[in-house]
Amino acid sequence: MLDTCKLKSACNLPFVYDKKINTAGTSNADVPLADPGMYQLDITLRRGQSLAARDRGGTSDPYVKFKIGGKEVFRSKIIHKNLNPVWEEKACILVEHLREPLYIKVFDYDFGLQDDFMGSAFLDLTQLELNRPTDVTLTLKDPHYPDHYLGVILLSIILTPKEGEHRDVTMLMRKSWKRSSKFQTQSLRLSDVHRKSQLWRGIVSITLIEGRDLKAMDSNGLSDPYVKFRLGHQKYKSKIMPKTLNPQWREQFDFHLYEEKGGIIDITAWDKDAGKRDDFIGRCQVDLSALSREQTHKLELQLEEGEGHLVLLVTLTASATVSISDLSVSSLEDQKEREEILRRYSPLRIFHNLKDVGFLQVKVIRAEGLMVADVTGKSDPFCVVELNNDRLLTHTVYKNLNPEWNKIFTFNIKDIHSVLEVTVYDEDRDRSADFLGKVAIPLLSIQNGEQKAYVLKNKQLTGPTKGVIYLEIDVIFNAVKASLRTLIPKEQKYIEEENRLSKQLLLRNFIRMKRCVMVLVNAAYYVNSCFDWDSPPRSLAAFVLFLFVVWNFELYMIPLVLLLLLTWNYFLIISGKDNRQRDTVVEDMLEDEEEEDDKDDKDSEKKGFINKIYAIQEVCISVQNILDEVASFGERIKNTFNWTVPFLSWLAIVALCVFTVILYFIPLRYIVLVWGINKFTKKLRSPYAIDNNELLDFLSRVPSDVQVVQYQELKPDTSHSPCKRKKNNLG
Repeated sequence: MLDTCKLKSACNLPFVYDKKINTAGTSNADVPLADPGMYQLDITLRRGQSLAARDRGGTSDPYVKFKIGGKEVFRSKIIHKNLNPVWEEKACILVEHLREPLYIKVFDYDFGLQDDFMGSAFLDLTQLELNRPTDVTLTLKDPHYPDHYLGVILLSIILTPKEGEHRDVTMLMRKSWKRSSKFQTQSLRLSDVHRKSQLWRGIVSITLIEGRDLKAMDSNGLSDPYVKFRLGHQKYKSKIMPKTLNPQWREQFDFHLYEEKGGIIDITAWDKDAGKRDDFIGRCQVDLSALSREQTHKLELQLEEGEGHLVLLVTLTASATVSISDLSVSSLEDQKEREEILRRYSPLRIFHNLKDVGFLQVKVIRAEGLMVADVTGKSDPFCVVELNNDRLLTHTVYKNLNPEWNKIFTFNIKDIHSVLEVTVYDEDRDRSADFLGKVAIPLLSIQNGEQKAYVLKNKQLTGPTKGVIYLEIDVIFNAVKASLRTLIPKEQKYIEEENRLSKQLLLRNFIRMKRCVMVLVNAAYYVNSCFDWDSPPRSLAAFVLFLFVVWNFELYMIPLVLLLLLTWNYFLIISGKDNRQRDTVVEDMLEDEEEEDDKDDKDSEKKGFINKIYAIQEVCISVQNILDEVASFGERIKNTFNWTVPFLSWLAIVALCVFTVILYFIPLRYIVLVWGINKFTKKLRSPYAIDNNELLDFLSRVPSDVQVVQYQELKPDTSHSPCKRKKNNLG
């Protein structure tokens, strides 16, 4: 049962409404319309009756919105294919006065399309009696067709006065990132017991295998299909498979499951069309309540409103250990819980649940010196803690630039190379939340048990903004599991924003790729200068080395040379002769991009470079992304040998040692034979295995130069010196 509590300020403008309700109580004559006191409106959305059919099948997928003063304060869950839906959902709404009526709107949910309007009604809050339950029946109307009967909505309401009571509300959130990095939130009010337990009840793992006999949407008799998945606010999009009606995707996605009874996963298939709107191929649904837990189900789903089938593997598993609690309740400070966590990730449990790599505990203590976001000279800050697709929020501290949250968040670690993101926003009653600052902390860089003051950065993570945030973080993980997980694909993030075309971003990626290419060009020039005897001593030494290597060459020498290069760089670093330089070029480019973003946010109507090439925008975005991928690939190879992430460099040393030994003792023909047999029999042994390249998966965990700059920790101002307290290091 959903239970929300939101604070909304009502507007002073008059609001015209149609009073067509049946109430069980008398009107509240004792309450003046301009009463400045706070009221709590507890609403139970019971059910709907005889609602309008909006789908071709003669049914609808209704959901309800509540609005006050033009602002949405509640949205119900979707009841699929039902004209007499039963919601039984509760909403707790705080209002400043009763002048504004409650506006109820009902919609028919259409995934991938615009939702259909099913009717609306108004509830005059001045007609409610204080502190008395009231049953309300609202007749739905369409303003354009007032004579049409659209059914009724049944509510139960209690209106109680409040005197500035503050309620600590912890929320779950979904992102809907916009151009200015603002978002809307979906919130849940959690009881104290629930806040200390799991926030989502399970994980739904979906493997998209293939499509069969899809509908041809292009003039060549083929399609370029991709698939979109949606479960509540969670969305995924598959890769595009060009020119085929029988695509092979082999992709995996994980959803959080919040409802005990499961839910409905909406699936739509689309044909990608460059330069115009994508074509709709078909839709289908998966009812999770019909699937058993802890078991993999193979589903062949017929596409409705189209042709063909989709083949999926769906697995429902128990929830990960994700929780929110007060600072006084810490898992690691409880001796029994701490020992259990250490035992769970001990070296002896290497092959027990390989997906469960480690445990993360984040204490969000306080922030100081935050940016002013409101006209009152204050802010209403709250904090968002993110680890991959796990996103949790603190409560809001109102009218404060030095808020104290004192909350503990715990997460399961599925990939030790993940980055913890902590973002501070200002809650705004009238519009989307304002960005105040952000920090990104790679898990492998965390020092356990140390309370640190992190300088908040701008949206691009390239420079400081105002304020610091005090965090204490602990990471416990199994190194062997973490190493094995490095060689499989990274977890995909929810769909957040479409790639946009940016002149600065295009230029930055071009310069990055040019730098990588110039390394190869300079190496070629160096080799050529040896052939030309520009420096006789150098050419003589190169000639002798060439003869020696060619005469004695063995295949095992290739990984051996890479191993020696890694070792050489390691000794340079520990001896203090680190040749790694701060990448000021990338920093400058990122700052220029941030300035461009700010300029775009302030004046979105200005016409410039982007509009002139709008016709070829999609092609330019593809070029921009390819440049980024090529540049990142070269930078990641460099950063592996530069020991940017020591864990990954040590892992590379172990792998190179193994390869050297194998190539030294085992003839090449046997190695190639084993490799070929594995490749040819892989699909026979595991028909639904997800294809991957271990080397590329490894490199995807190494940060590019841009990410290195974003993850750099800035030094706090001397006036913000945190009180550090060390605990036992659990890492």
